Amino acid sequence: MTFNVLLVGAGEINFGSVEGPWNHSRRLESKLGKSLRVVGLVDPDQSRAAAALEGKLASEVAPAYVSCRAFSTVSEAAAALSDDLLPQLAVVGAPPFARGSDLSGKDLELQLTSAFPGCALFVEKPVSSGPVDGCWRVAAELDKRRTLVGVGYMLRYSKAVQMMKQIIKENNLVVMGTNARYVMAYEWARKLSWWNKDSSGGPIVEQATHFCDLSRYFGGDVVLPSVSAHIVSHDEAPGALSAKRFDETAIPPEKRLPRLTSATWKYAGGAVGALTHVIALHGATYDTEFEVYADGYRLKLIDPYGSTPVLSVRRPGVAGEEMHTFPDDDPFYSELSTIIDAIREPNSGARSSILSSYEDAVKTYELTWQIRRAGEK
Repeated sequence: MTFNVLLVGAGEINFGSVEGPWNHSRRLESKLGKSLRVVGLVDPDQSRAAAALEGKLASEVAPAYVSCRAFSTVSEAAAALSDDLLPQLAVVGAPPFARGSDLSGKDLELQLTSAFPGCALFVEKPVSSGPVDGCWRVAAELDKRRTLVGVGYMLRYSKAVQMMKQIIKENNLVVMGTNARYVMAYEWARKLSWWNKDSSGGPIVEQATHFCDLSRYFGGDVVLPSVSAHIVSHDEAPGALSAKRFDETAIPPEKRLPRLTSATWKYAGGAVGALTHVIALHGATYDTEFEVYADGYRLKLIDPYGSTPVLSVRRPGVAGEEMHTFPDDDPFYSELSTIIDAIREPNSGARSSILSSYEDAVKTYELTWQIRRAGEK
């Protein structure tokens, strides 16, 4: 039995790149195998869409793409796809400026649910780059239409993260605090738009969003007025970077990225959260860790983005650290697999297995903006 998918965006999110692990089409192919039928690819850049499809049609997964047509807009796709070509899942890998709003041209989710009312959505993070109040209106509309939605905070699906959750549950722990540390290797980050916070949203909104989301996943809702942050700006002595591979003078000074952001906040349940994001390392290897504290316990997640994440556990009555490794875990596959299972078996309870709802993702987006604004003050 075929499973119809509409891909929105012909770039790196859906088709991969040499720089990172994102490649939703590859995970769809792995999950669905011969049942996958990609019915359409929406991208205003038709040359990019044609190149992406050409690559697939020249590969061993060609049968999944023989029915695929390229469209410039969702409305074009809606006019062409009907009956047995209606998508069951739309994978929204378009840039955040095109979604998360109810304003025309920035409302991809609402366009898709209007065009294909029975279609589930898988939306990449962050949910938008626009105002948070627009995201809340989208969330309300998606809820009203009862649209099945998952958002791409893949670290929630990590086996290491789920083991942390299991340890907390089994030992009836109350989280005391979270501490996220994200140190970026910037030498090969050459896209000028990424270094412009008007374009990218900045390093907290665009990049540290995964760690802000993990913080909320363990700590709960954040008391937003409690957020405090300090930054090292580009024009301060500690903010000088020696290994940039581009000319930053092309970006207006007021739009350049902070080099370091240090933030703290209070959770509604009483715990405290902390985040440090740094643009500092040379080469290509990042340094990332995430810790959770509770009475008697320290859970440390090391290199969650890597091919072999490590979980270090300190617990009562055990000398030293207890180390767990998770080789070849693929949370990208797990998150897409989860939403596909929920579509295929709507009455099985699989819907509750989706770990990042749209509304919850908006709360993470809200936190990232609160941190950015607190730092800019």
